[in-house]
Amino acid sequence: MGDFKLSAQLRGHEDDVRSVVFPSFVVSASRDASVRVWKLPSHDCTIAARSTTFVNSLAFVPPSSDYPHGLIVSGGKDSIIDVRQPTSTLQDNAEALLLGHGHNICALDVNDRTIVSGSWDQEARIWTLGNWEDSVVLRGHQGSVWAVLAYDHKIIITGCADKQIRFFTHHGKLLRAFQGSDDVVRALVRLPANHPSGAQFASAGNDGIIRLWTIDGTQVGELHGHENFIYSLAVLPTGELVSSSEDRTVRIWTDKCVQTITHPAISVWSVAVNSNGDIASGASDRIVRVFSRDPERQADAESIKEFEDAVKDSAIPQQQVGNINKENLPGPEFLTSKSGTKEGQVQMIRETNGNVSAYTWSTAAAQWINVGTVVDAAGSSGKKISHNGKDFDYVFDVDIEDGKPPLKLPYNLSQNPYEAARKFIEDNELPLSYLDQVANFITTNTQGATLGQTATTGSDPWGTESRYRPGEVDAPVPPVSKPKILPQTQFLKIDTANLKVIEKKISEINEQLLQDQKGVSLNPSDIGTLSTMCRQLESSGKMTPAGVDLALKIATTWPVDKQLPGLDLLRLLAAKSPILATHASTSLVEILRDAGIFSPESPPNNVMLGVRIFANLFSTEEGRAVVDGTFDTLHPLIRPFIKTHSSNRNLITAITTLYINFAVLLTNPNHDVNRAMTLLYDLIEIINQLDEGEALYRALVGVGTVLTLGEDFRTHAKDTYDFEKVLVRVDQISKEDRIKNVVAEMRDELSEK
Repeated sequence: MGDFKLSAQLRGHEDDVRSVVFPSFVVSASRDASVRVWKLPSHDCTIAARSTTFVNSLAFVPPSSDYPHGLIVSGGKDSIIDVRQPTSTLQDNAEALLLGHGHNICALDVNDRTIVSGSWDQEARIWTLGNWEDSVVLRGHQGSVWAVLAYDHKIIITGCADKQIRFFTHHGKLLRAFQGSDDVVRALVRLPANHPSGAQFASAGNDGIIRLWTIDGTQVGELHGHENFIYSLAVLPTGELVSSSEDRTVRIWTDKCVQTITHPAISVWSVAVNSNGDIASGASDRIVRVFSRDPERQADAESIKEFEDAVKDSAIPQQQVGNINKENLPGPEFLTSKSGTKEGQVQMIRETNGNVSAYTWSTAAAQWINVGTVVDAAGSSGKKISHNGKDFDYVFDVDIEDGKPPLKLPYNLSQNPYEAARKFIEDNELPLSYLDQVANFITTNTQGATLGQTATTGSDPWGTESRYRPGEVDAPVPPVSKPKILPQTQFLKIDTANLKVIEKKISEINEQLLQDQKGVSLNPSDIGTLSTMCRQLESSGKMTPAGVDLALKIATTWPVDKQLPGLDLLRLLAAKSPILATHASTSLVEILRDAGIFSPESPPNNVMLGVRIFANLFSTEEGRAVVDGTFDTLHPLIRPFIKTHSSNRNLITAITTLYINFAVLLTNPNHDVNRAMTLLYDLIEIINQLDEGEALYRALVGVGTVLTLGEDFRTHAKDTYDFEKVLVRVDQISKEDRIKNVVAEMRDELSEK
């Protein structure tokens, strides 16, 4: 069987290609916020979808009677899963927009019935094709879910940053969990029946090892060869495994590595296979590549040589290959006198000009292949900055905690910003929610810097005011690194949104209503008002009463299953402008109540957004005045959902956010003791129902804040509730540091005389 050779290089993306799938065409997703469809062999490209931010994951639903062309499924930083026809264009509507995840969607897989997604929010979800509104949540992960596998119609497998592999039923029941690696598990793939190893699936991740498993969780083999993180796995029709890695390679495996395809890039993020045996890869150099064993589909000799020369001319950072003593390296004569011992073996050679080149052994070609020149550290000829005995291009100061020295964030230009950010977060035991912010900080402050330029010196080259300060970012909860959590003193809001998606969804629904229910549909003037309002919300411009009226119309007069985008607009209006409070005044709660938003039959997402509206009203002085006066009306509407929807993470998180804001309001003089006791009652009930996660943390912060209202109130509360019993239960069920910290502060508060 011949070696894979380049078939095509598909250029068009403007940033890293993070994911590829390969049905009869190639689909790619990129940090340039686009999903592209490539036809072969023409290389024609269409943009099927565009997001507002990074698109990180892809899957493809095979064609069926319901979906003759199949479906492209994509997800990313905006936490929305986009499902659409592969023939669609930017002007076409999505088949569905799946809402539920609370953070970046980094993993997707499908079978003919379901879509499975994994996210940084520490959850995986199962979505049934065609039933787009609901999902089954797979809980219990203690880190980001980096890999998901729809193994069959009974079992879902997940791989997690907590190093565990977990098996779930399609109903969300955890069957078993076991350690799948010594590091993060990033990739999973199903193996064909009767695989020679006896394994049913494979996993890989940050330790650079591919592990082979039976379906009962028994490891039956390991494949070694990669020299860095493994990001993606796929299986060829022959049963051979294919992997891609941070070590710049795609590798093909039987019981050993049989071919190594080095890329002229820092990282190969994704790999996929076609039923004809071809391979597609997506890399950090923004190019999608296709490789084939079939000479008929291989590129012409000139294109193949161009690719090989690009690999040969690429720079390899020294830290990627370790310390090298040039004097001890063999010269070029080694390449003709010595053979390699295995496919992909790396050998450093001291060239006659003094440079150090890296060569890999190709078993099929029986020769050493030049794969790049090793450059000094990050390839900089300028002065480096030393940190912990190593040299870096940059060492940033990061202020995490007031009154304490900043943390050091070292970075070399050759590094992947996300991996540098991840290591910084892990080394300093910071919340994973900072990952995106740290990575963006690195990217922003090294923009324009390239290999070979003089490094900027000094601990903070841009001055004190340019330091990155995560604590100043509008985080969803108080940062755990703050020395004092209680009492919470700032009002919280939930105001992240994709306004383009909301606007498009309203337009899509309105087209349907024009045919079925014209009486409640929007007229052209309304559509203009909608567009103006969305632009104003994006720019935090001055809002108009017409926009409020339009959002209320959508949220209260449209059919119940179509009210969601209107409620979302009201949520954003509440957070960004006082106009919702002043225009709708104290009647807002009655308006939403009379529209059935808080009725037992209302969809949970409608209730959740209804609660978020009132939580966000605390963002303005006018809003606080309104919501303060509506507590006695609002509370009886919300309270029943604490019991009936305790498993709905998003809804309970919204309720605890609202209650925290009421607790903060109570810290002002002349607080209402009865209201404080009402909040305590509800929050303790929530705490006793939850096992983990954001809602539990927020409920504890809410209780802790109420307990700081003074000794008289605290004594009354302690006479009413057995707080130690509540906190002991929390100690038993949660291992999160932030929860341990707030529990410790609550015990201190309760022990005060």
